[in-house]
Amino acid sequence: MCGIVGYIGRRDVAPLLLEGLQRLEYRGYDSAGIVITGKAGGLKAVKAKGRVRELEARVPKRFAGTTGIAHTRWATHGAPSDENAHPHLDTEGKVAVVHNGIVDNADELRAKLTADGVVFASETDTEVLAHLIARSDAATLEERVQQALSRIEGTYGIAVLHADFPDRIVVARNGSPVVLGIGENEMLVASDVAALVRHTRQVVTLDDGEMATLKAGDYRTYTTAGSRTSPEPTTIEWEAENYDLGGHDTYMHKEIAEQPDAVDRVLRGRIDDRFSTVHLGGLNLDAREARAVRRVKILGCGSAFHAGQIGAQMIEELARIPADAEPASEFRYRNPVVDPDTLYIAVSQSGETYDTLAAVQELKRKGARVLGVVNVVGSAIARETDGGMYVHAGPEVCVVSTKCFTNTAVAFALLALHLGRIRDLSVADGRRIIEGLRKLPGQIEEVLAGEDEIKKLAAEYADAKSMMFVGRVRGYPVAREASLKLKEVSYVHAEAYPASELKHGPLALIEPSVPTVAIVPDDELVDKNRATLEEIKARSGRILAVAHQVEAKADHTIVVPRNEPELDPVLMGIPLQLLAYHSALALGRDIDKPRNLAKSVTVE
Repeated sequence: MCGIVGYIGRRDVAPLLLEGLQRLEYRGYDSAGIVITGKAGGLKAVKAKGRVRELEARVPKRFAGTTGIAHTRWATHGAPSDENAHPHLDTEGKVAVVHNGIVDNADELRAKLTADGVVFASETDTEVLAHLIARSDAATLEERVQQALSRIEGTYGIAVLHADFPDRIVVARNGSPVVLGIGENEMLVASDVAALVRHTRQVVTLDDGEMATLKAGDYRTYTTAGSRTSPEPTTIEWEAENYDLGGHDTYMHKEIAEQPDAVDRVLRGRIDDRFSTVHLGGLNLDAREARAVRRVKILGCGSAFHAGQIGAQMIEELARIPADAEPASEFRYRNPVVDPDTLYIAVSQSGETYDTLAAVQELKRKGARVLGVVNVVGSAIARETDGGMYVHAGPEVCVVSTKCFTNTAVAFALLALHLGRIRDLSVADGRRIIEGLRKLPGQIEEVLAGEDEIKKLAAEYADAKSMMFVGRVRGYPVAREASLKLKEVSYVHAEAYPASELKHGPLALIEPSVPTVAIVPDDELVDKNRATLEEIKARSGRILAVAHQVEAKADHTIVVPRNEPELDPVLMGIPLQLLAYHSALALGRDIDKPRNLAKSVTVE
């Protein structure tokens, strides 16, 4: 949520910062702002409610400088407005702060500052930081920021400018990502490498409790207590072109189309034909330790949670280990029993999802073994866990997850196969799953080739005010994810239920104006699923089936290729991504930036 970008060097800073903000638009936001250190001294700020283009239109032609910070805001404290947009300045206009996160004790600090005569210009929690820094009498900017942060409770990724210290930017992290970009006689900072990759591929990712001072020629890192740190720079894996539209109208469409290649990447180099298993060295889990696992608990939020549900089903089927998935946001608050024989797996596209990261930290505090399944190399969850897997989906810019969801499900298939072959899964079954995995990229291409027909179906159902999604066992997480996709991108209300639960209440909603999308794989439950279709038709409900063959009771069927039963959920989700996309297109939605949502949820 929100985006930060900053620069100090020799170049004209305003165009660079605005371009960086455009690179961060996918994270979700409702206002934007920029502040620079002017050539004549002092700070110059411009802010605007709305998109970056509105901000760009307000920036005056004479807005020159070589140092600045900028921000896209996703509202938490105070409605979207010019006044609440970042950066926030102190009363004298000497200190400017941009901030991702939430100051939990903002009301208490605001009351004390107001009592001391401070006049606030916004409703935000962030403005508190600007005033605290301004009121410090410490000798250096670094000390002033440290003093302010010592009074803060909550999460933050911040960047600070001060008119009296024009040669530096001070940044700090606690719970929200901060990445330094190392250039030649210039330094950058951002909340996401997407804003850096056009200018440098050498980066340093700050840890929680870490700060940095950026100058044009160098940088140094240290803790909020002042102790020096020495993080190693890493190289960004992807090129700038990976963040471009590549000839597509939207990032969502591009990322759906990239799934055959993305799945090929997550499989590449991991399959071991000799033993009908896979190599997953990053787990840091040897065979003896894997055999000692008695239960698997998967934690994630949103699409990551749904991928975890698919993964739990795969692990139970192939490895015969009890497994389940739970929203990380709920897990961390229910005082869970942490079992030493349970393997915990944290799932996150960004690797920075706050609720999931907090669950990891709580589990580690209690001595649990935690693995991470993430997309972004070097992210917080990747660093905090004992081991794990990267899903190698590549940059996912659209707020709505598609290729990363699919790759995460495939990664869980690899993990399930790995655990299964260590335990009791036969060579023949291992070979069967490997053959199925190898078919996936080509079969996904087959599904994508039917896009024109799915587009017609989307037009057929786009007028629905509400939709029902149903599936059994392997199909239920597919239904949940498809329901979420439709809600996220088209704003059509949708509900997902296990097909077996339909008669226990939700059947009351079925009528001609509420279509049902049914997941009907040709597996051992096909007769049960067809009975559900009969129940819906008896109530005059319209049905769109996703199946391996045309379903007679459905009004329409999207036929997908048949794979192994354990892997069918991967394929059955792909056409429903296209259904959500074309529904949103028909309804005129902002597909890459749906309202009220953010790509990386780094606050509670």
